[in-house]
Amino acid sequence: MKISVAMAAYNGESYILEQLASILNQLGEEDEVIVSVDPCKDNTLNVVKALAELDSRVKPVEGEGKGLIKNFENAIDHCTGDIIFLSDQDDYWVEDKVETVMRDFVERQADLVLHNCSVVDGFLNPIDGAQDFFGQHGSRPGYIKNIIKNSYMGCCMAFRKELVREFMPFPENLPMHDQWIGLIAERCGAVIVFEDKPLLLYRRHGGNVSATQHASLPKMIRWRWRMLQALKAFPSADEKGEKQ
Repeated sequence: MKISVAMAAYNGESYILEQLASILNQLGEEDEVIVSVDPCKDNTLNVVKALAELDSRVKPVEGEGKGLIKNFENAIDHCTGDIIFLSDQDDYWVEDKVETVMRDFVERQADLVLHNCSVVDGFLNPIDGAQDFFGQHGSRPGYIKNIIKNSYMGCCMAFRKELVREFMPFPENLPMHDQWIGLIAERCGAVIVFEDKPLLLYRRHGGNVSATQHASLPKMIRWRWRMLQALKAFPSADEKGEKQ
């Protein structure tokens, strides 16, 4: 099976090469890394283009500057692989991540795999007292559970290409793309595997594009309300087909 990695990048030159190296070391010759780069204030796009000249598996595409969720949508749109991994620009893939996740797709017939991760600082050192992600969030499957308290974090997620038609295009004003993907997968009856092994070093460095702190209660309520409204309005893949 061909692997695509969909990465969204923005002002990421500090860590993106280290992240890409950790990914490319685990991919085959026919695999690809799609890096959608929103307009930046730094040299992220030039860094990615320079690497692409050395490694044809790296494929930079220019984002439209409409934010993180649309940037990921752009990256996913350009993926041609059978299995799509999502990736942030500043983490680090543990050396057996791809092998372990792909085993879950083959042996456990998964449609979506969500794996655990370890929280580290900007230098990849463990943060004292930090729980792994699954422990911190009580991560487990369940549609209602994951509306109330989300388990689905994009940088720890991979899914079959066929699932894309179920959750895209992303609705406007979506609060979180990764929670959306997980909830749609749950709703359509996909086989979801929660892999307990930490397969990612989740870097917290103060400049992350994704949120670094827990949202306030009013914000969480607004986000959940917007998510529920989007879920209510979003047609299934079969319904989309009937309208065409």
